[in-house]
Amino acid sequence: MSDDQAVRATNDDATMCKSFAVQLGYWKDRFVNLMSRNRSRKTPEINRGYYARVKAVGDLLRMFLKTTANNCQVISLGAGFDTNFWNLQEEDNLPLNYIEVDFAEVTAAKCAYIKARKPLHQALSKDSEIGNDAVRSKNYNLIPCDLRYINILEQRLNEIGIDYSLPTICITECVLVYMAPDKSEEIINWMGRRFLDAVFINYEPVNLNDRFGEVMLQNLRARGCELKGVAACPTLQSQTERYYNAGWTYAYALLMSEVYQLLPREEIERIEKIEFLDETDLLVQLLKHYCLSWAIKDSTGLGLKELRL
Repeated sequence: MSDDQAVRATNDDATMCKSFAVQLGYWKDRFVNLMSRNRSRKTPEINRGYYARVKAVGDLLRMFLKTTANNCQVISLGAGFDTNFWNLQEEDNLPLNYIEVDFAEVTAAKCAYIKARKPLHQALSKDSEIGNDAVRSKNYNLIPCDLRYINILEQRLNEIGIDYSLPTICITECVLVYMAPDKSEEIINWMGRRFLDAVFINYEPVNLNDRFGEVMLQNLRARGCELKGVAACPTLQSQTERYYNAGWTYAYALLMSEVYQLLPREEIERIEKIEFLDETDLLVQLLKHYCLSWAIKDSTGLGLKELRL
């Protein structure tokens, strides 16, 4: 298995994890099981970690939509089988354009799911065109592209009518860390340079220089995954520095252990009743080795700088 194939396989694993957690009742998503082949059992700490991730990214995304009154664009890079578009559509909370980008092999599989599953293709606008590896429509666009080639990415975005004057949020979850540092820097620089008002959200591993982190890396290598970008941002401080170095105005980073504590108390109590967790230390250790960072460029004073968890 090549390195790229191993990275693409992480999408299947993430989708299965989400589908299983949804089945148990951690959060509601009636679309994720439509793109999951099976729902293999995961441990309670994995399920709680996924809940915190989905909740935090979703909260920031919805704050952005509210601040811009939905007069905005969403770009999800390395989107995999993400279902945010369908959930937002069901909430009547879509942006003007929701764009997803991933390897052609991944987008081809997603296109097949969209064609085959009625709830997925019914959510698209009537003008939608579902191809072998791409979707073109008024409100949703799925683009096949290798993110390591920023010029091709920009060309593909231009082809579907990206509007650089619109407030735009970019979401990357466990994407940049698989890329060489110079390639991830290109993406962060490009977003900050091309859009007047923008938010960049990134979720990825951090603090991997201890024994727990070494085991995480060994497990990923055993699956053929090399975290090429892990040395570029080993700490929370380096996570924010990468944004400031790229010209972003505001930057924030939190360990997922901190994010978990920021969740509404009633929500924490609810999810902790779903499954018994014998070793809470394991959950804390896991959450301390992932982080959520976000950067903001609020050139026209929309109020984006107020986005906080």
